[in-house]
Amino acid sequence: MKIPFQNTEVAFRSKSTFELTQAYLLFKFIGSASLVSLGSGLLNQLLKTPLPFEPLLRGTLFNHFCGGETAKDCAFLVKRLAQYHVGTILDYSIEAAQKESTFDSTEKELLSTLTLATQTPSIPFSVFKITGLARFELLEKLHAKKTLTESELQEWQRAQKRVKRILQKAADLGVRILVDAEESWIQDPLDALVESFMKEFNQKQVIVYHTLQMYRTDRLDYLKRLLNDAKTKNYRLGIKLVRGAYMEKERKRALDLGYASPIQPDKKATDSAYDTALKLLMEHKDHVAIFAGTHNEESTQFLVDCLLESGLSPTDDRIYFSQLLGMSDNLTFNLAEKGFNAAKYVPYGPVRELTPYLIRRAQENSAISGQTLRELDLISRELKRRRSSK
Repeated sequence: MKIPFQNTEVAFRSKSTFELTQAYLLFKFIGSASLVSLGSGLLNQLLKTPLPFEPLLRGTLFNHFCGGETAKDCAFLVKRLAQYHVGTILDYSIEAAQKESTFDSTEKELLSTLTLATQTPSIPFSVFKITGLARFELLEKLHAKKTLTESELQEWQRAQKRVKRILQKAADLGVRILVDAEESWIQDPLDALVESFMKEFNQKQVIVYHTLQMYRTDRLDYLKRLLNDAKTKNYRLGIKLVRGAYMEKERKRALDLGYASPIQPDKKATDSAYDTALKLLMEHKDHVAIFAGTHNEESTQFLVDCLLESGLSPTDDRIYFSQLLGMSDNLTFNLAEKGFNAAKYVPYGPVRELTPYLIRRAQENSAISGQTLRELDLISRELKRRRSSK
């Protein structure tokens, strides 16, 4: 079955013409690397001040890429997506926190999203980043295998308990939960932690999903080790596959510090690693659950083909497709139209706290010119189709 990803009528039927026009203008701006660079620098400076820049973002980047400031704000969007059989994954996207009080409030928010998921059938997963619950510098020190002070040991124990309480509640409620990947220089302790919880909570069904960024050169071998470990230790593997979110930062750090970049040499190598991982997971489909987070049309069709060739139903709950809110609606909505499990990642939180996420979205779209051009082309075609159909 070939999914008609170029069907713009289906792709954008949830959006008004006014919303599409706004999206077109936004991607025009994002398509300019110089404007994005200037805007990102300005926002990073404003973050260090008490100046109220939030209204500017709220009507532009925030409105397009985020669901709202609170989970309640997202309720209308959740219902709107559900009308088209698209699920919502609420992502409380607080980054770079430093205070224990912030980590505790983030835990409280994440626990509430688990309860909301049990009450809302169209919310199939919860998600979190461990850096929302633990200090980045602490994770960096753990990754480097440096000796922790007594206070740091206690800090790490508190962080692990936060993660455990969230995953325990997810297991108690039967809500699947995705643990996002982060920068390579803090990932080792996160890998170890998520692995331990998959062994604990994925005995009978997949509750905990680990995230692998396939633009890293070591992740394919790591996936093979995970598959073997799950088989020998008799637990089920939940894997969220993405290409990756920190490419420019990773390459710059490797260059600045003089070590070999952990990132694939080019897009072709990343695409190959991603599709190889999908194929490997499908070969072990009886023991794994797959969450394919991708904006790549070829990889999406590849997984569709693998799924159908293996005899699975499009609605098999072990296979999910997902894209970020504000991007690749042509994938999400056309998959859902054909009966496949599709969901949108919907970041939410206070505008100021989500600014680092929004900067990254703008920079990534600017760096990946093909993505921006594709969005512009699809939106243009749909606007033209609507004009001609009047």
